[in-house]
Amino acid sequence: MKLTAACIQMRSGTEPAANLAAATALIRQVAGQGARFIATPEMTNLLDIRPGMARPKVRTETEDESLPAFRALAAELGITLLIGSLAIALEDGADDRFANRSFLIGPYGGVIARYDKIHMFDVEVGDGQNYRESRAYRPGETAVLAQTPAGRIGLTICYDVRFPHLHRALAMAGADILAIPAAFTKVTGEAHWHVLVRARAIETGCFVIAPAQAGKHEDGRETFGHSLIVSPWGDVLAEGGAAEPGVVMAELDLAEVARARGRIPALSNEQVFRVEKFGV
Repeated sequence: MKLTAACIQMRSGTEPAANLAAATALIRQVAGQGARFIATPEMTNLLDIRPGMARPKVRTETEDESLPAFRALAAELGITLLIGSLAIALEDGADDRFANRSFLIGPYGGVIARYDKIHMFDVEVGDGQNYRESRAYRPGETAVLAQTPAGRIGLTICYDVRFPHLHRALAMAGADILAIPAAFTKVTGEAHWHVLVRARAIETGCFVIAPAQAGKHEDGRETFGHSLIVSPWGDVLAEGGAAEPGVVMAELDLAEVARARGRIPALSNEQVFRVEKFGV
């Protein structure tokens, strides 16, 4: 099966309505150019790491205004739409943190799958910011693979890219495409973004769709951009710029997944082993 996929590259700000309008315009643009699977970055609806500033603007899934708008847009355009993530208030009352949640929407507007980011970005990267994602967001506990009109898609988010076992598990469960929507910092992006995204494709024999945030944001952070679409052999099929919103597109031939895995059968060659420690 062949399909045209696209990444929406954004520079999300602190106002959800403005972010929705920006994403909608780019989705309409690329759908008009023939894309049938379109993905947006992490934190599509709100990017604000300033302590306490996001809370008044974050809604539960049933109250969030972005999600129904994106569902209606997918149905109108007849596309499979991955909203890389939204900041969503939890409804269970057990935790006052949010979910960093992806929504995979089908061409009839239904939500095919949800995924809550598992690995929290609790790091100090040397860019003047102190990132403690786990203070505001509750980590997910479940990996998600979804059957869609665009193929079998494994869902991950940003910092998850540094945990190869997650992507390998999704590939071994049947993924053809891995989604890695991101808001990579400029510092870590310059050092690691390309090699990590390409490595996840090469290790799994999957296509990787990695839409990114880009540029200097209202909350003071700077993200790396360079949205990527990568083949199962590790070739970069399309790449965005460093600082501006926009779109990138590529044609995916899902038969390449089987061809790549046939050439390097790393998934089927895996062996069970144990680690022995000496003098540790």
